[in-house]
Amino acid sequence: MVGNGNGALSGAVIAVAGAGGPAGRAALLRLAEAGATVVGSDNDPQRLAEAVDAARYAKGGATVVGETVDLLDLQSVREWAGRIEKDFGRVDGVVHLVGGWRGGKSFGTTDLGDWDLLEKLLVRTVQHTSLAFHDALQRSDRGRYVLISAAGASRPTAGNAAYSAAKAAAEAWTLAMADDFRKAGGEQGPSSAAAILVVKALVHDAMRAERPNAKFAGFTDVKDLAEAIAGVWDQPAAEVNGNRLWLTEKP
Repeated sequence: MVGNGNGALSGAVIAVAGAGGPAGRAALLRLAEAGATVVGSDNDPQRLAEAVDAARYAKGGATVVGETVDLLDLQSVREWAGRIEKDFGRVDGVVHLVGGWRGGKSFGTTDLGDWDLLEKLLVRTVQHTSLAFHDALQRSDRGRYVLISAAGASRPTAGNAAYSAAKAAAEAWTLAMADDFRKAGGEQGPSSAAAILVVKALVHDAMRAERPNAKFAGFTDVKDLAEAIAGVWDQPAAEVNGNRLWLTEKP
């Protein structure tokens, strides 16, 4: 359902890391539709600019901006978080959409170079964004950190050891952040939350066009993912904090 700008996201300020891909594009649009100010980052300036322009065009009057940030540099991410809070007065959410995949045919042929890459993309970027934005999210009355994870983190397959291990590490890090929010809330319960949305894999219109006969069984459309992301703000912090919210069948 398209938001009318009067819901839980109305007036919120949301940072989206990895905003230039198909999932990022869908998230920028959906959050803008819900009335949020959206600040996207991506390592590809052209891709980011196209995603920002698309969201602005689709939702006239929405504040959607982009900035190229090196998410592998903690100081750069801290400075980005500081600029957002200075420019817009608050930060109410971070959506982590930085992705990447490497895999092989068997466990024994695993290339540890895959781990070196995936640890940076899938773990280090989570560490940096969560640490940089933590205090601002804690100050918010509706702070949310949303990690997109994969079902493989719970049931790794032989050829996906590096990918699944990186996703599992990212989940553990996010759950530790959730525990911090829980402790900070005390008897009142947390006012901010860290939650994990779990998919099998993502699909978008271009993929369907390229493979018209593919069924993409169990895949989550990026538009449905964007809807689920927005929905995290519709639920009380205590109900989503530290939880895995499954958008595909549990393994």
